[in-house]
Amino acid sequence: MIEGKTIIYSLLYRLGIYLLAVAITYLLASISATQSVVSSLATMGVQVGLADRLGMTLQDIAGMAGLFLPMVAFALLFAFLTAALLCYWWGQWRVALYVLAGAVGMVTIHLTLNLAFGVTPIAIARSSGGLIVQAAAGAIGAYVYIFLLTRQQSG
Repeated sequence: MIEGKTIIYSLLYRLGIYLLAVAITYLLASISATQSVVSSLATMGVQVGLADRLGMTLQDIAGMAGLFLPMVAFALLFAFLTAALLCYWWGQWRVALYVLAGAVGMVTIHLTLNLAFGVTPIAIARSSGGLIVQAAAGAIGAYVYIFLLTRQQSG
């Protein structure tokens, strides 16, 4: 019975760090998208104060959660499963594979939406630099995931 509890705790831990990685990725992607739009407003001469920036950011975090958050969750799930499979052959590259998978997952969201529907709903992803920022959000979330997973397995 002790072994069964250990497996359950291990799976719950993995689920917890996966959800944390999704949350971090979503927050970074959402915040960067909002700040990109605010920056564009500033270049047009619109004055945006700190309180307005914060308000817009919080509103976007809440507003995009219904559609963008599930996309991030699915993209990271698929990315992490793919990375885990690749680690079977290239285990020494585990951290790099997960980080790359997280970045590719985020880019895949934006490119798939563009190819399937002809739109890029997240404004920052319309430029190469913005797409790289979104990829970085996925890479950071993936790094948090693999760091915490490795820590649990070694400890």
